[in-house]
Amino acid sequence: MVNLLQNENMKIYRRLRTWILVGLMVAFVILVNTMEWHFDGKKAMDDGWKVTVKQEIQQWNRALKQPNLPDENKKYYEQQIAVNNYHLEKDIRSTDGTMWDGINGSAGLMIVITIFTIIIVGDVVAGEFSSGTIKLLLIRPASRAKILLSKYISVLMFGILLLLVLFVVSIAINGILYGFKYIDLPLIKMNTEGEIVEKSMILNLWKTYMYNGVSTVIYVTMAFMISSAFRSSSMAIGFSIGALFAGNIVMELLQRFDWSKYVLFANIDLTQYLVGSRPFQEGMTFSFSVGVLVVYFLIFNVISWLIFTRRDVAA
Repeated sequence: MVNLLQNENMKIYRRLRTWILVGLMVAFVILVNTMEWHFDGKKAMDDGWKVTVKQEIQQWNRALKQPNLPDENKKYYEQQIAVNNYHLEKDIRSTDGTMWDGINGSAGLMIVITIFTIIIVGDVVAGEFSSGTIKLLLIRPASRAKILLSKYISVLMFGILLLLVLFVVSIAINGILYGFKYIDLPLIKMNTEGEIVEKSMILNLWKTYMYNGVSTVIYVTMAFMISSAFRSSSMAIGFSIGALFAGNIVMELLQRFDWSKYVLFANIDLTQYLVGSRPFQEGMTFSFSVGVLVVYFLIFNVISWLIFTRRDVAA
């Protein structure tokens, strides 16, 4: 199995395309964070954060006076006011104008990791069939199941590499732009019991990355299944990226149906539970969404295994 993994990783990292994607990942992180720092970050000085926080409190208070305000919006505004008041009372600086402002924003670039990993996975099985090199693999003593597993693990490892690149480069570039002065700044948020708590900023960041990483794994597994089933790189890449962007649109159309909570796209964003936003359907919980995703994960992998292990390879 180790030799198979080494072989698959060599195939991935010997290609110029792979390193172009890694380089683009670094470039995206630097570009996005530099632009955010240029337009927003420089405005918040060491003493200016209190003024900004007080202005936000006034803004939320005005919003609370709106007629026919939905309960969900009212709850959100009240939470923001409580959190901002805690910052002022405890003299704990907000993240505005600090390295954490940019680092937390970089979590949104997880979608780039998903797209780049799908590009790699789209060719990892289908490419072997189109080039004819699949025959060289199948004459080895290793079983087809092990060959397939080695390919799957290798693309997940590539996704992890991009995640580490995002994390390290984001901290480095934001530390350079904003300075490392507030690296130990705590995260202030309201828990489910309505209490204001202080949490580790790094731990919360990794939770965000991990929750977003779950969706990456699901989309990559979907692309892997399509690549194995149809032996088409373009179909695997196109369909998976299309699903990535069209999923939310589809769910908006299906939201009125109770059964829509069992659809993949309704559960794929686990960060909704991390930030405490309202779930897609009433009654949905973190455990429920994880359970649904596990079912889809198993289905995708079983289909990949059945087709890859049983289909004949033309001579």
